[in-house]
Amino acid sequence: MSQLQTFTNSPIKASAIIGTDVVSPNGDSLGDVKEVVIDPRTGRVAYAVVSFGGFLGMGEKLFAIPFSSFKYDITTNKYVLDVSKERLKAAPGFDADHWPAMSDEKWNRDVYKYYERPPYWE
Repeated sequence: MSQLQTFTNSPIKASAIIGTDVVSPNGDSLGDVKEVVIDPRTGRVAYAVVSFGGFLGMGEKLFAIPFSSFKYDITTNKYVLDVSKERLKAAPGFDADHWPAMSDEKWNRDVYKYYERPPYWE
């Protein structure tokens, strides 16, 4: 009889991630997750789209951040991103009405390079 194994990192629904706060390592608010983008060929999470700045949704900027850049804090139910607010403000971003072409390989490589993460597809 085989024994069932327990996941050390349980799978989670994308809808449970959307809306989750993103904070710096010292707990400062950086924004929240607006979207989770999945590569349909591999089934892997390409990145999370995080909103930052603005007030009541006005003037906010969106950022595609490699999902591997986050650490999940189970005790606070927040995603921790070890990126300064200054670096995040300077990151390549976009507004909600003008999303980048996600099929653009150069754009994807630039995002992963900015956050110093290896591309998920390699």
